[in-house]
Amino acid sequence: MSQSPVEQRGAWRALAEHADDMGRRHLRELFVEHQGRFADFSRYAAGLTLDLSKQRWDERTLALLLALARDAGVPDAIHGLLAGERLNLSENRPALHTALRLPPDASLEVEGEDLVASVHDTLDRMAGMVERFHAGQWRGATGKPIRDVVNLGVGGSDLGPLMVTHALADYRPEGIHRIDVHFASTMDGSQLADYLARLNPETTLFVLSSKSFTTIDTLTNARTARNWLKARLLGGDREEGVDESLVMRQHFIGVSASPDKMREWGIDDAHQLEFWEWVGGRYSLWGGIGLPIALVVGMQHFRELLAGAHDMDRHFSEAELGDNLPVLLALAGIWNVNFLDIRAHSILPYDGRLEYFAAYLEQLEMESNGKSVNHDGEPVGYSTCPVLWGQLGPNAQHAFYQLLHQGTQSVECDFIAPRVRYDDVVDPATRDHLMSQHRLTLANCFAQSRALMLGDAALEDEGPRPGHKRYAGNQPSSTLLLDRLTPRTLGALVALYEHKVFVQATIWDINPFDQWGVELGKTLAGETRRILEHESGLEGMDDSTRGLIQAVWRAESRESS
Repeated sequence: MSQSPVEQRGAWRALAEHADDMGRRHLRELFVEHQGRFADFSRYAAGLTLDLSKQRWDERTLALLLALARDAGVPDAIHGLLAGERLNLSENRPALHTALRLPPDASLEVEGEDLVASVHDTLDRMAGMVERFHAGQWRGATGKPIRDVVNLGVGGSDLGPLMVTHALADYRPEGIHRIDVHFASTMDGSQLADYLARLNPETTLFVLSSKSFTTIDTLTNARTARNWLKARLLGGDREEGVDESLVMRQHFIGVSASPDKMREWGIDDAHQLEFWEWVGGRYSLWGGIGLPIALVVGMQHFRELLAGAHDMDRHFSEAELGDNLPVLLALAGIWNVNFLDIRAHSILPYDGRLEYFAAYLEQLEMESNGKSVNHDGEPVGYSTCPVLWGQLGPNAQHAFYQLLHQGTQSVECDFIAPRVRYDDVVDPATRDHLMSQHRLTLANCFAQSRALMLGDAALEDEGPRPGHKRYAGNQPSSTLLLDRLTPRTLGALVALYEHKVFVQATIWDINPFDQWGVELGKTLAGETRRILEHESGLEGMDDSTRGLIQAVWRAESRESS
């Protein structure tokens, strides 16, 4: 924790003074004055190239930001994170998602316990499950091999596995019994209802993923799934020979930090995967929560995903701050949010496989750093996490890029793309066409960041143009190029953003590992649900909520009459 509020210290004040000048500078001027910006502001590690040359900064800006990072204790914080210190102060525990991707020959002793052995015990247990599925040996209650697995989870138990399984769909192993994985997260049952209408209960298994095993969204879906299985497998002609306990044993797997609650719900001990209290939900795809990923890509590729994340962990630990990708990406965000007053951030992948990456980062960043009090519980006097959103870049060009190019506010953008794709397609003609499409995609990616940077200056002189055809430019962006999108580089990419979030939280003196703001809505929802169901208790409600509840009651009354 800092000795004084970060905005009152010399490093912060020096940046604020520097921003008075830099805030008036245009990116096109910076590129004219500083030849070779790409070489000076790009770095490479773990299969990723990070280009920060289109940020609205110069060498002095970066030097001042690095001084701020040192003043805020970032080097010590990095060591503390990876060593298992109790950095999650509000919950008095470490944040050890990095331990989930340590290799089996590593050692990490935290408070007298070596965590690596238990982590790999869970990975080995998961590998055994995956092997049974892929061999067609995991059978339902009627003896048929499981073909469909539905993951029931929400937040970190849904967004991470969903994002990765989509991103790595090209890496399905060959010659196995294919398992199709589906995701249901919405408490209204709309996603689940669709699956239940299409899937065969004899060959469908549900994975219940919930750290606490109390999440109402997940348990509501789980109860519906359990009732569906029992009604379909125990009723009618199937009643003989199908045991209810066999349905529970063969059609459910649980992933949680609460084995007692899983057992109480009916999940067999042999079909439980451990989830530790020292891993936050949004940081959890690297362990048992990643079972859906392993079912799609196989354990070998899942371990490659872990290895890529570990590559980034090592880089984060070992690289000097000025060459450290997570630190540099974090500092660019600090500069934009706190000194250039840019409070919107768009994630723009130029690869359809990364369709869900922006949604994943929305939780990772805004749930982690959407905080307004410091570690001492005092209100902060500066902005923290920006509003973050995004979409596939080629689609977004036809949606919200209008605001990026000609809107009234600045937006920081992250462009993400693989350098190479489709070069391994066997058919030469198809390969040439697909590689041409990839080059077209990259051309759009690079052109958009250039247009956002330069504005009108990117165009050849066409003489005067009306206002509606003018482009101000000066929108800052970062570009991340993956050597290619593989399990290993995807692991490194996700870990890069995890560590970026941590560095920013360290500088802002906030806790990125709790989410108390989520709890208030849950508490009020429980109270409101009781009122809706019992049709009493409106006295304590505000006028708006009372009116909405009464509107529902009137509608239900009309339907029942």
